[in-house]
Amino acid sequence: MLVMFLFIGMLAGEDGLGRITFDNVNVSYAVGSLALALILFDGGLQTSVKSIKLVWKPAFTLATFGVLITAGITGLAAAYILGIPLLEGLLLGAIVGSTDAAAVFSLLRNAGIYLNERLQATLEIESATNDPMAIFLTVGLLQLLMNQQSSGSELILLFISQMGIGAIVGISVGWISIKIINKIKLLAAGLYPVLVAACGLFSFGVASNLDGSGFLSIFVTGVVIGNHSFVFQRNTFLFHDGLAWLSQIIMFVMLGLLVNPSSLLEVWQEGLLIALVLTFIARPLAVVPVLKLFRFTRNEITLISWVGLRGSVPIILAIFPFIYGLPGANLIFDVVFFVVLISATLQGSTLPYFARKLNLMQPPPLLPAATLDITAVDQIDADLVEYTLGEDCSAVGRRLSQLALPDQTVIAMITREKSVLPPRGSTILMANDHLFVVLKPQNRLFLERLFSEQTSTELTVMELPASGLSLKGTTRLNEIYESYGIQVEVDSDKTLNQFIHVNTENEPIQGDIIKLDNMQLKIDEMIGPRIVTVILEPIQAEQD
Repeated sequence: MLVMFLFIGMLAGEDGLGRITFDNVNVSYAVGSLALALILFDGGLQTSVKSIKLVWKPAFTLATFGVLITAGITGLAAAYILGIPLLEGLLLGAIVGSTDAAAVFSLLRNAGIYLNERLQATLEIESATNDPMAIFLTVGLLQLLMNQQSSGSELILLFISQMGIGAIVGISVGWISIKIINKIKLLAAGLYPVLVAACGLFSFGVASNLDGSGFLSIFVTGVVIGNHSFVFQRNTFLFHDGLAWLSQIIMFVMLGLLVNPSSLLEVWQEGLLIALVLTFIARPLAVVPVLKLFRFTRNEITLISWVGLRGSVPIILAIFPFIYGLPGANLIFDVVFFVVLISATLQGSTLPYFARKLNLMQPPPLLPAATLDITAVDQIDADLVEYTLGEDCSAVGRRLSQLALPDQTVIAMITREKSVLPPRGSTILMANDHLFVVLKPQNRLFLERLFSEQTSTELTVMELPASGLSLKGTTRLNEIYESYGIQVEVDSDKTLNQFIHVNTENEPIQGDIIKLDNMQLKIDEMIGPRIVTVILEPIQAEQD
């Protein structure tokens, strides 16, 4: 689809049917950078911190050393194939050395391709974080070519500032943005997605003006915002998904206008050879050693080697030689554009085929029949979390009344296929059900074990939070282990209310503590003689 928009731009250009003359590289760079920033922001909003923790080592290694190796091999080949000086060849290699976030996000998130979490996260985070390295190499080589005196230490400082400032600004603006979004009172709900976009663009502008990577900064800001609860979150995600698509359309149409199809025909043979070297030699040589080090499988390494998608980023970087006034800028731009066309069409269109042949395609995720959104996050101390029950989830096959849900935890809605089920105590949960749960932040540990995984290991006393686990008095003792893996010494079907009454000499009162072997039960709330809530906590809590 993105290639289609490139061709639309080319058809509208001066060599096409539209006869529109457009050669303003400064406008192209500005519009392209803005569009790419919005695409990266949307990608950040949809990237979980969990996936970053899972793959940050291989992803960042590919984003730095991987880009360096790819650029070096491609640059040497380009210098030989085009018969240009070595530095100009290396410059071309640096421009096409990074994968493109817009193309990768579009392909993996919107084209019906589903990979395992580790594989997909590696591809996405690599593409979102390799721009600083590509910019560092491109600017450094341009300064050398234009006889601008720059020492090695200055170039290294450029790279460090691109990465460091971009990350610091991204985290800072993201954290401040969450505070602002949840505190400010806007007149219309539709303004909240606009406010979130403004925060992202502010991050991009601040980082860029401080000589950092605006692209990395806005991606990090998106990650920080997207991994926190904020008002009208669902609507904001939908808005930015549409905005990202609009940005891609504008960017690729404009880049299509910028190129002359006739000039592409003059370099098609050289461009094809360079694209083949990049795809079949440079990218695999950069990827294989890194991923073997991090124990990826052979099939996963093969797919990541193939998904070295080039898109708008190389074309935007190819505008840099024009801005610097490099004599051979036209040749470099035309070759880069041709390489991007080959990469997008060849690699992008064959990715589903290779993923299936390598047995890496995953079934599409189940989507809930309905969604809920909290619109007053700042007024309540609770999160709204959506869980999808897996086949081996400990909650599957049990009634809601049999789950030892923490106190003040509410099952707001259950969706099963296209049906919405009222959450009743008699409701039996099934695999692939979607649960919308309102919970206290401190109870996430317990709910994750209950709804996200099979409780095959016991939750030890030392793993319990200091605040303990607040349970209803009607919770049965055997349900505590079945739900969370917390081994209570007494295996009984008595409720906590019944157990405490039986095991106290006098009439229990609020604040009484019943000691077990390695933990204790503390009466938290009573109504008359009935115990309403009990806190299960480590026995050390009393000594503290």
